Amino acid sequence: MDIKHALKTYFGYDEFKKGQQKLIEETLKGRDVLGVMPTGGGKSLCYQLPAILFDGVTLVISPLISLMKDQVDSLEEIGIEGTYINSTLDQKEQYHRIEDVKNGKYKIVYVAPERLNTYQFLNLVKDIDISMVAVDEAHCISQWGHDFRPSYLEIPRFINSLNKRPVVSAYTATATKEIVDEINRLIGLRNPLISVVGFDRPNLFYQVVKARDKFTYLIEYLENNFQQESGIIYCATRKTVESLTRRLQDKNISAVAYHGGMPDDIRHRNQEDFIHNRTRIIVATNAFGLGIDKPDIRFVIHYNMPKNMEAYYQEAGRAGRDGKPSDCILLYSPGDIVKQKYLIQNSTYSPERELMLYENLQYLVDYCNTNDCLRNNILSYFGEEIEDEKCNNCGNCLSQSEMVDITIEAQKILSCIYRVREKYGVTMITQILRGSKSKRILELGLDNLSTYGIMREYTEPALKEIIMTLVSMDYIHMTADKYPVLKLTSASIQVLKGEVKVFHKKDLLEAKQIIKKRTLDLDYIDENYDEELFEELREYRYRLAQQKGVAPFIIFHDSTLKEMATYFPQDKEQFLNIKGVGIKKYENYGEYFINIIKDYVDINKIDTSNIKRVEIEKQIKEGSKDRYDLTYEYYLEGLSLEEIAKKRDFTIDTIIKHLEKCEKRGDRIDWSRFIDDPNKEKKILWAIDEIGLDRLKPIKDVLPEYISYGDIKIVIIKNKLK
Repeated sequence: MDIKHALKTYFGYDEFKKGQQKLIEETLKGRDVLGVMPTGGGKSLCYQLPAILFDGVTLVISPLISLMKDQVDSLEEIGIEGTYINSTLDQKEQYHRIEDVKNGKYKIVYVAPERLNTYQFLNLVKDIDISMVAVDEAHCISQWGHDFRPSYLEIPRFINSLNKRPVVSAYTATATKEIVDEINRLIGLRNPLISVVGFDRPNLFYQVVKARDKFTYLIEYLENNFQQESGIIYCATRKTVESLTRRLQDKNISAVAYHGGMPDDIRHRNQEDFIHNRTRIIVATNAFGLGIDKPDIRFVIHYNMPKNMEAYYQEAGRAGRDGKPSDCILLYSPGDIVKQKYLIQNSTYSPERELMLYENLQYLVDYCNTNDCLRNNILSYFGEEIEDEKCNNCGNCLSQSEMVDITIEAQKILSCIYRVREKYGVTMITQILRGSKSKRILELGLDNLSTYGIMREYTEPALKEIIMTLVSMDYIHMTADKYPVLKLTSASIQVLKGEVKVFHKKDLLEAKQIIKKRTLDLDYIDENYDEELFEELREYRYRLAQQKGVAPFIIFHDSTLKEMATYFPQDKEQFLNIKGVGIKKYENYGEYFINIIKDYVDINKIDTSNIKRVEIEKQIKEGSKDRYDLTYEYYLEGLSLEEIAKKRDFTIDTIIKHLEKCEKRGDRIDWSRFIDDPNKEKKILWAIDEIGLDRLKPIKDVLPEYISYGDIKIVIIKNKLK
């Protein structure tokens, strides 16, 4: 079987993603490979497909115990026998699996690095033919990376202990050039193909928010974005995770907590609830997510700043693995820097590693305070060549704020730090400059300073913003003490003497910054599917997943269901033409899904004779910049939804989406116009109140048959229930 045939037969795809084919071809030739690919770029397929075609067993070394079961479940779904050996198994189960490996039952065996050099495992590998060793999350072998695992240093010794050296492949999504070189050297790869596909994730919207009240901002965001879709909120400490989860639950927001200090059963249950879409949000420390394959996470919010750019890229990258538009938002405050510096200072690292950690943290601080393109800032860190000055899909590129000269303000702040002999932190300096009459200020006689009250016109948040900008520009040094102190750097002399100018975004010194996100062309891909059919397929998939005890996306991704709801496949050939459907999945599920589609087409009298993949894909690819404008023009003419849909040759659901986007960009829409019966709205509101908004189908099921999904959506939008 050639690789293209294997790709379609097992994985259900006609084409490889960027970089995959070359890595797979070289692996099958017996050459070592090292692949650096972005999250969602298809790393696992690069070792799974060769494993299928090799004669012997492939060992996949991974630190991600939580991911191993999902990976094995996914393999079983496509007809590949796989298993895992890790600490979650009791001794009896481990023995059975080892015996099955010896008897040739499995093609792929996942193993945690800690198990490699145990007597039991070394005894096992003597009796089996190992074709390939695949090292996943290979950056964990580097002491200079963000997620060093000492157990990874055992991998080279294990490989060298084998009777016959197998092909070795290593993969990571997060590595600078220096770490790539170290992975190559430490694992001992032989003449490897090194492929760096790139770090850009065009579907991700990056934004840094300097919120005066993080929780208030968070609630506003959750009420207005991706209201029915999954998200992760990362916090720096277990305490913050627990308190934030409680506050969200008090606001009736579906959220669970996850951190390393929780009992195993509760932590596991919360993770499963999130993966299976039983809860919308998981609030977690960085202990969560490294092994999560969930493709439809629409937002990742960092409530606190992480420790460095690699950690941020890895964690934020869990959003939008399916390629759909998703948000990566970092809520920044000066206290986060203090927290991270304090953790570094109180660690047991060597002086060299401690210095490196400070440097990496500073890069992220600079990212939070830069006025330049955020995407380019990330790409520069990983050594990528920047092609365009702006990406037009990050908070900085889309900000319309003008830059203002704050040199005089900077001189006043630096002078104040000098006058107090560099003895105080941000809050005290801010209070002095604003002329605070607090008891402590007066007791210390700080009201007698020449800088006392010279910046009364500035709000406290605006002053702190300027101070932290000066910290990021290295004009001020903030100590890493429990109570950090501000000190001047040698570079500050140039500002004090007026030899350099300091500039800042005007809006951050005034009111709340408003960012209007670009509507990505990627949105258009989802506009042509029949939403009512999609909901039926999604509901059936959910029931199947519950019965089998697997995550819904393991059966089919949402993108696959949307293709089914676009092309209405009604026989084996058509069903296999859907992306993500291979032979095994057709055999397992094809008949059931086809029957649902056939019934839907018959009941709704849908003419599928003119639905052709090539024509629709051409339409999607070409798009139309004025598609919303044209829909809005027909709306202004007073046409009904049915009439607009007919003129635009779209479904009513698509027209509703167009008008919703028009409203979000500022156009006026009277949704009441589309509700022909006030009693219909009352019934829908009652159903929503009874059932909630998690899924539309349960709402539809309790309503009279004459109320459509479109009616439900209009009522939700009109009443701003999302």
